[in-house]
Amino acid sequence: MNQETLPLIHQDEHLVVVDKPADLLVHPSEIDRKETRSAMMILRDQLGQWVYPAHRLDRPTSGLLVFALNREVARSLAGAFEAHKVLKDYLAVVRGHPPVGGIIRHPLTLKDDTRSRRTLAGEAQDALTLYYRLATVTMDWTVDSRYPTSRYALVRCRPRTGRRHQLRRHLKHLSHPIIGDSSYGKGPHNRAFAREFGDSRLYLHASRLAFQHPVSGRPMICRAPLPDAFRKVCSTFDWSCDLL
Repeated sequence: MNQETLPLIHQDEHLVVVDKPADLLVHPSEIDRKETRSAMMILRDQLGQWVYPAHRLDRPTSGLLVFALNREVARSLAGAFEAHKVLKDYLAVVRGHPPVGGIIRHPLTLKDDTRSRRTLAGEAQDALTLYYRLATVTMDWTVDSRYPTSRYALVRCRPRTGRRHQLRRHLKHLSHPIIGDSSYGKGPHNRAFAREFGDSRLYLHASRLAFQHPVSGRPMICRAPLPDAFRKVCSTFDWSCDLL
């Protein structure tokens, strides 16, 4: 039986950057005790040493994920992420045609505190996302009986804060939810994509990271290639990958 591995985007003696596939936990979680696979465990076995996740991605989100190879670097990287010194760019396929670009300033409540298992619905925190619309399409799909066609767009998002499900909730707030989002999206459009493209994934991908190396201090820019599911959508919608 072949050992499962993750694509390595960057590797040195201090840290590793991988391209996490969709539907994979970053690390074992109390929320999903039955799931035995995680990026942390796969990478540990792949490298033959312990690894420390510097940040997190939602399970359904694909893309760049940074691991430290020792505790000191892990603390430094985690501090950089918490201080918003890491620039993170995401690509998303959304319903509708949002404005060409803008800033989403919309406070978000911490819905689930897994440590205390309380719902903190009233404790809103400032949240800010920059976004830019890359491409649009209008398809002759009757998903909603009120409209004879369906509209979609490809957007690039850059969160400037790190709230729970921030991009998913902010794009829903903008009335342009991400396709494949079972929590904040539109079921009819999610099902239409699953039928057309044979993939029910969340169309959200962490495509680019820019940060200062925690040891050498040199600037780091990492990019994750477009997943096959995204490429299939771009090909069907005639969206040029040169935009990305």
